Amino acid sequence: MAQHYDCIVVGSGHAGSSAAFSAAQSGCKNVLVIDKCPPEWAGGNGYFTAGAHRIVHGGLQDILSLVSNVTPSEASKIDLAPYTSDEFTSDLQRLSGGQSDPQLADTLVRESRQAAQWLKDDIGVDFVMSFNRQAYIVNDRQVFWGGMALSVNDGGKGLIKAHSDALNRIGVEKMFNTKAVRLVMKDGQVDGLVAEKVGGDGQPQEIAFTTPSVILAAGGFEADREMREKYLGKGWAMAKVRGTPYNTGDGFEIARSVGAQVAGDWGTCHSTCWDANASAETGQRDLTNQFTKSGYPLGVMINSQGERFVDEGEDFRNFTYAKFGRAILSQPQGIAFQVWDSKVIDKLRQEEYGDGVVDKLFANSLEELAEKLAGKGLETSAKDRFVRTILDYNSAVDAHREQNSDVRWDPAIKDGSGTLGLPLPKSNWALTIDKAPFMAVKVTCGITFTFGGLAIDPVGAGVLNEKGNTIEGLFCTGEMVGGLFSGNYPGGSGLTAGAVFGRKAGQSAAQRVKRT
Repeated sequence: MAQHYDCIVVGSGHAGSSAAFSAAQSGCKNVLVIDKCPPEWAGGNGYFTAGAHRIVHGGLQDILSLVSNVTPSEASKIDLAPYTSDEFTSDLQRLSGGQSDPQLADTLVRESRQAAQWLKDDIGVDFVMSFNRQAYIVNDRQVFWGGMALSVNDGGKGLIKAHSDALNRIGVEKMFNTKAVRLVMKDGQVDGLVAEKVGGDGQPQEIAFTTPSVILAAGGFEADREMREKYLGKGWAMAKVRGTPYNTGDGFEIARSVGAQVAGDWGTCHSTCWDANASAETGQRDLTNQFTKSGYPLGVMINSQGERFVDEGEDFRNFTYAKFGRAILSQPQGIAFQVWDSKVIDKLRQEEYGDGVVDKLFANSLEELAEKLAGKGLETSAKDRFVRTILDYNSAVDAHREQNSDVRWDPAIKDGSGTLGLPLPKSNWALTIDKAPFMAVKVTCGITFTFGGLAIDPVGAGVLNEKGNTIEGLFCTGEMVGGLFSGNYPGGSGLTAGAVFGRKAGQSAAQRVKRT
């Protein structure tokens, strides 16, 4: 006999957990979360994040009401400007090339602050100010940049623990090693779900559930090599998976089989600078986000042929890191080297560049550094070009300074400290690389999540069919939502979106129970 639940959520990550809690909180008497991963892999990609949440806020005092890690004395030395709805919307549209669905974007922005309060008050997420990722010390003050200041204590690990504790507290059931296979429909509406549960003998056993509501939160297809090659293009099989290996696009096929409409940009994804020595197929659960290498705005990135290929100072790090992985993947061998000198090494984040976290190469001259990098992937014939690239860069920095003597280097603002005369400029935070010791690390492309997904109703997170009508009883949140991001995205938007639309999906599922 089929087991009955008021709501079933497919996926145990941040978005799915938000949806499950919301459903139970809003009136569903019995809620089930299923995930094809084993219990030790619970949490999806949310577990591997730094916990950043981008929200609309009124400045320092507003953020202080959400966080637990700031004393009054510390608060007196913090500079944080408000981040308005217009700024958030502008960032979404600017970075997506105007392709972010206006209704989805409006919902995300308008409800972002409320979602953070809900995560804190109801779920118990321990928010902190992100000093180590979003602020620099300038004149003995912590100056926040890029609009975002909110993170989670212990990053994604802390976020998923808070969700797990909350779901246990509210009585949500969880079932792992259980893969959703197909939806059961009746009169065009969701009536159940069929899954395969792997037993102790390792063999899958089909189980059936009856339910009026299924919420899909199963992640994108970033961990599936074939789907990456099919949708993102040739070469994407080489990208390293930053997070869970279980996000392989299953949820999309389940939804398509009942007529769901796909939406958004299926040809791009969130991809970042990633440790070239990290595992190819999965993130590492102890180090999680520490393989990210986001210190490039303070230095330069050079490919295996000895040439720069991006403007490292184009924008704040949280506005460029999600697209620079793609830029690295397009380089020969799909690798690059991040390079700094001793003037800025101490400003690199220890969790990303500390001893034991990454293989760091030091040298007392650029020629020595080039020689060492030749053993790590720099083409032997490119050693002289590598040195010339940095010397030309240094000359361009000096030339810019001579013509802009009033410009001062400041990592907390877009300071205009640039280069002059290079075919590819560095627009901000340009310093000469001329003071030994020099340091370099090898990076590649790490794929985080894919941007293509399903079309949803922004009011209730219901999945739409090809005609634009909602499929009654089918909802969607998290990475599976299509249309929010394209090509790039503002850092911290993904987790916020998971909470906003997860909450809506849970509320809609509860309303459906009341109606039926």
